[in-house]
Amino acid sequence: MPLSIIILAAGQGKRMQSNRAKVIHQLAGMPMLQHVVDTSKALDPDQIIVVVGYGSDQVREVMEDQELCFVEQSEQKGTGHAVQQCLAELHEGNDVLVLYGDVPLISIATIRNLLEEAKGSALNILSFLPENAQGYGRILRQDDGSVCAIVEEKDATSAEKKIRESNSGILFIEGSELTRLIGGIENNNAQTEYYLTDVVKLAVQEGLKVSATLCADAAELSGVNNQQQLADVESRYRQIQASRLMMQGVKLYDPMRIDIRGELQTGSDVEIDVNCVFEGTVTLGDRVHIGANCVIRDTAIDSDSLVLPMTSIDQAIIGRQVSIGPFARIRPGTECADGVKIGNFVETKKASIGAGSKVSHLSYIGDTQMGSEVNIGAGTIICNYDGVNKHQTIIENGVFIGSGTQLVAPVTIAEGSTIGAGSTITRDTPEHKLSLSRSKQVTINDWKRPVRKSRD
Repeated sequence: MPLSIIILAAGQGKRMQSNRAKVIHQLAGMPMLQHVVDTSKALDPDQIIVVVGYGSDQVREVMEDQELCFVEQSEQKGTGHAVQQCLAELHEGNDVLVLYGDVPLISIATIRNLLEEAKGSALNILSFLPENAQGYGRILRQDDGSVCAIVEEKDATSAEKKIRESNSGILFIEGSELTRLIGGIENNNAQTEYYLTDVVKLAVQEGLKVSATLCADAAELSGVNNQQQLADVESRYRQIQASRLMMQGVKLYDPMRIDIRGELQTGSDVEIDVNCVFEGTVTLGDRVHIGANCVIRDTAIDSDSLVLPMTSIDQAIIGRQVSIGPFARIRPGTECADGVKIGNFVETKKASIGAGSKVSHLSYIGDTQMGSEVNIGAGTIICNYDGVNKHQTIIENGVFIGSGTQLVAPVTIAEGSTIGAGSTITRDTPEHKLSLSRSKQVTINDWKRPVRKSRD
């Protein structure tokens, strides 16, 4: 049967103490809601409906262009009311899975297990065993293991309060029973709200089978209602990602000190030191070593390359046996061929650096096409910006640039050229020649160094 997924995301989240809708607060570099949507898409559903309310314009803007159906819950009258708002949009006959936008760690494996065990049941509830069940609705089972009720703590007897198995709120509803059960929810309670859990009572009254699937890892069901809980969930997310990497053979110097805010793909024998952040899509080849305190975003680093501490790499392509850092900044559009060395306090942007070339210290290389086996001396600057437009510099194979040089773009440094230290080069150079530009050095004999004036 085709599946529709409803994600409840209408709450304000007052305890977040924020003007933003709760579900768009970020977890690992993405809105919480995005994590739930990505998990939902992995199930290949027929449709995904997101119920929005507080800050709905914010949520729609953040989540736009993802083939989501948004349904407005203008008044928050409970979870049952939220699902009722979806009835007009649901594809007729589809089974329905209800998830929550503020429960971002729910795994694909857990949901698949829930759906598998739902076969033959009108309803299947995802339950869990919290360390402390206080405040949760308890799952009451019959002798055959089927669910006969969910009892809220305020209504529970002393014996029922001793039951640990609790309701997560996540549930599956068979499509043929959906409209009748959801439509039958009423608000005859002190809060005058429509509770989704009432479908259990309605189903039992009709003699329908209600089951519950126990979640193997209760941490997956951690909800977020304040910044402390968001930090706790983020910490758990880091642990999950670190465990995944180590199971793939990655050596983490400290599994508690790594942040993956996107997708990290790794080869064999990869080593990652402490406090590294990976954003977007990052690929590390075999035997890549990442030093401490590096930030790497949307970058591919090929095998046997070394990134030394305190280095930032953003939207770059790094070849094999490349050494970068420490304290280097590799900006978007940088491509380093095999065997390149980028040293300390070097910044690059829109630069193609050929095989075996070296930019070892204190240099800026921007809007540059650099050939192979080039040596850039310390303090070399590509002057690529005239105040209005950017211009390109071409440095051909085998060039040697002396320290403290400025190359004023547009300019071509021909193959085999040598540039004398301290030069400002404004014109193209000939091949295999020494080019330099300097003022005549003079000495002023009667000059005296200034001295500090007395304060008396």
